[in-house]
Amino acid sequence: MEAQPQLDIDFVRSQFPGLDHGWVFFDNAGGSQILKRAVERINTFLYDKNVQIGGSYDVSQQAAKALMDSRIAAMHLVNASRPEEIVFGSSTTVLLQNLARSMRSQLSAGDEIIVTISDHESNIGPWDGLRDMGVVIKFWPLDTTTYELDISELTPLLTEKTKLVCVTHVSNILGAINPIAEIAEVVHAHGARICVDAVAYAPHRAVDVQAMDVDYYVFSFYKTFGPHYAMMYGKYEHLLELDPLYHFFYGRDKVPGKLEPGNPNYELAYAVTGIVDYLCELGTKAGSKGSPRELILAAFEAITIQENALTERLLSYLRSRNDCRIIGETANRNGRRIPTISFVFEGRNSEDICKAMDAYKIAIRFGDFHARRLGDHVGLPQYNGAVRVSMVHYNTIGEVDRLIAALDDILADHKRGAA
Repeated sequence: MEAQPQLDIDFVRSQFPGLDHGWVFFDNAGGSQILKRAVERINTFLYDKNVQIGGSYDVSQQAAKALMDSRIAAMHLVNASRPEEIVFGSSTTVLLQNLARSMRSQLSAGDEIIVTISDHESNIGPWDGLRDMGVVIKFWPLDTTTYELDISELTPLLTEKTKLVCVTHVSNILGAINPIAEIAEVVHAHGARICVDAVAYAPHRAVDVQAMDVDYYVFSFYKTFGPHYAMMYGKYEHLLELDPLYHFFYGRDKVPGKLEPGNPNYELAYAVTGIVDYLCELGTKAGSKGSPRELILAAFEAITIQENALTERLLSYLRSRNDCRIIGETANRNGRRIPTISFVFEGRNSEDICKAMDAYKIAIRFGDFHARRLGDHVGLPQYNGAVRVSMVHYNTIGEVDRLIAALDDILADHKRGAA
């Protein structure tokens, strides 16, 4: 049997200075810790190349190269076909709002867009806002028994008027990976396009936009070990069709610049080279050789093994309690679940649990996590939302055990207080 790539956890944790302050960070779906080398790239740009691109002089040429290097790094990260398919923006929310704005000339009254109730509002609200021009919004339903999107329930919604299907790769509450390649195949067979919110997926698995055949794919770097910034992949031919969002002299063919009004934030974009550099080093340490893409794939193989262990450790504990309702799949079948796990304890306010956890220096979160429609759909309001524990590969089994011991203490204290 071929040896599985192992994660050098000591090396991993040494790359994240924020882990040195005694806290256990289990709120990574809200924002991960940042790599030291991502910060170093920001500083390098600001100290050595902090000028506007487009000039003839050397430093401006260096700045332009840094921006192109950023696009190339992002291209490797998602396996895009060319760096011009990478659009930078301040957040996933803003990028999706911009995408909706730039598609207006392609849409007419009566055209249809399908969204899912399991999405973050970022991939619902911008499309819902197109109702004012007569666009029809349809919701692909979620089965509240299985917590799954059933493709057989998508097909009847698709008509000759369907222009776009918007779906999450992973719900930031449910944690299960949706079969995007299968969904894309169905969507394309009906002549529509697909837009994927990958914020909750990108930190956990290798992204391959070409293999999935997605049209638009968006996620945030501040949840993927970088600064508060984001990227959108779009097929080049689709980006050409979008309306310019920049000055009138930025024509349709000026891709991706026409979609980055005011220009991208150069230093934050440059931090992406640090993220990819880190993943390539992880891949090398896991025993891989070859191209940046091959190293990234090896890195995520090792990351997946680590995260599967974390996921099962916590799920096993939660399944053992008769007072806990896991929101989503209760087991990690075939590694289909990422380590974002939401749950409620019967008769307990989720906010109280999270606040009690603060004393243990363990960072978790409660609420609906800007997936308000999903929270309402699965009945979370009565508990003040769910408790969410969101882990990444730099977390350890020991930290999960520390969380479990703290939960036992907090829940036992509540029982004693109620007696």
